[in-house]
Amino acid sequence: MTTKTITRAQDNTLLSIGFAAMLGFALLFVAGYAQAAILHDAAHDQRHAMAFPCH
Repeated sequence: MTTKTITRAQDNTLLSIGFAAMLGFALLFVAGYAQAAILHDAAHDQRHAMAFPCH
């Protein structure tokens, strides 16, 4: 019974690592193919939404 619990915990850990890796690669892919102006505008709007001065 202990072995099954450890195996399930390991499966969840591997699933979490895999999901984080896929999300990271997706973000890099999107950032790599987006135009610079789009990325700047998105970051600029986010800074203002968080009340962080950027000018």
